[in-house]
Amino acid sequence: MRYSFFLMFLLLVFGCTEKQTENNETSAESRPPNIIYILADDLGYGDLSSYGQEKFNTPNIDRLASGGMKFTDHYAGTTVCAPSRCALMTGMHTGHSLIRGNKEWIPEGQWPMADTAFTVAEMLKQSGYTTGAFGKWGLGFIETPGNPNDQGFDKFFGYNCQRLAHNYYPDHLWDNKDKVLMEGNLDRGTGDYGPIRIHEKAIQFIRDNKDRPFFLYYPSVIPHAELVAPTEYMAKFRGKFDPETQYEGVDEGDNYRLGPYGSQSECHAAFAAMVNLLDQQVGEVLDLVDELGLSENTLIMFTSDNGPHLEGGADPDYFNSNGPYTGYKRDLYEGGIRVPMLAKWEGHIKPGSKTDLPSAFWDVMPTLAELTGAKIDKQIDGISFLPTLLGEGDQKKHEYLYWEFHERGGRKALRQGDWKIVKYDLEKHPDDTPQLFNLKDDPSESNDVAAEYPEKLRELTELMQKARVPNDVFKFPGEE
Repeated sequence: MRYSFFLMFLLLVFGCTEKQTENNETSAESRPPNIIYILADDLGYGDLSSYGQEKFNTPNIDRLASGGMKFTDHYAGTTVCAPSRCALMTGMHTGHSLIRGNKEWIPEGQWPMADTAFTVAEMLKQSGYTTGAFGKWGLGFIETPGNPNDQGFDKFFGYNCQRLAHNYYPDHLWDNKDKVLMEGNLDRGTGDYGPIRIHEKAIQFIRDNKDRPFFLYYPSVIPHAELVAPTEYMAKFRGKFDPETQYEGVDEGDNYRLGPYGSQSECHAAFAAMVNLLDQQVGEVLDLVDELGLSENTLIMFTSDNGPHLEGGADPDYFNSNGPYTGYKRDLYEGGIRVPMLAKWEGHIKPGSKTDLPSAFWDVMPTLAELTGAKIDKQIDGISFLPTLLGEGDQKKHEYLYWEFHERGGRKALRQGDWKIVKYDLEKHPDDTPQLFNLKDDPSESNDVAAEYPEKLRELTELMQKARVPNDVFKFPGEE
């Protein structure tokens, strides 16, 4: 009789355990997908080997291309950091967004998003996601409504200020609203390479949240501005890109590590080393997702915030960083705003696929909303490209894409189909005729056809005027 009771007890225990395991597996499968969005800083269209880079390889980032979808006509929010990221976070292009330029905030950071902003992170939090941002913020100092914790992120670690993010051995980073001193960098030390410290936190965030839906926003600071990489990465490329170029920067004084870039005697090697480190970090993210068994329930996207820069000794022409396109960071020609974009979701996105759908940062928010069933509480400019990612359904397309830039005299650009107009120097020449290009026939924008197509020029000029609403902070010349 005791033996019978013991058998019944075992059956009950193991039956409940098996049932609990089945329920947990069902729960995991029914969870909305995790989202990892990796944003490189000033990485050009041609800086990945999957987009034509020939001087070095990016094998880990290219795994996203071979295992997922490559976008050939994807655009940043605009041509510099803060407004580009605002477009990403809020789903609005720079004709409607709150932040339209890199405007400084005292004592640290950039002009803040208002508390009325509705961000991707807030949207996903409302749908039960744990949210984390690791890297460069640039949308509001800790003491303002624009700080990441008040814009939907449960966890933030990194640089709040994009000017301080020019330097890779900072004296401090931010852990949510707490200032964290980088002890290894005091007294001109180089013990704490910022991107490595940030990467460690991003990896830990994935591990900590593997059992719940999470949104990881990973805005890396690589390869922006200062050309500096740890010794072991420099050693891989030293002497491989001769003739080398040199840059004399700020290595002492009151402004040291407060924005101005440090000197570099091997600029080519340093750039390749930085991209190599970025590629390695992306690989570690991919490997961890596989290790944790999350590949079939995690959408991973990789892109860049604008085109390649010309600062701190950078030599984008040597590396053909903007690929076939004209222009650099701060330009509204294709080289300044067209960026690589890769998306991988095992079992959902066809491996090795490609799309030429014109899309932009402000499309990310509605794409994630459709993917997760989240609600968007405000009018936005974006259109979901989820049908393109999944290869199903009818893909809606933009009537136009619009960008503006509030430095160097003011600049605007608009694309409609294959046509694009670009208008520079609004301060001195507001009435000048815009340039008109046909991107299908002339992707390098080398042939202005405004005189040949006056009707199209007039149509797009009128559309450009309608594409924006005034902004009290970011004004073009002549606006009150």
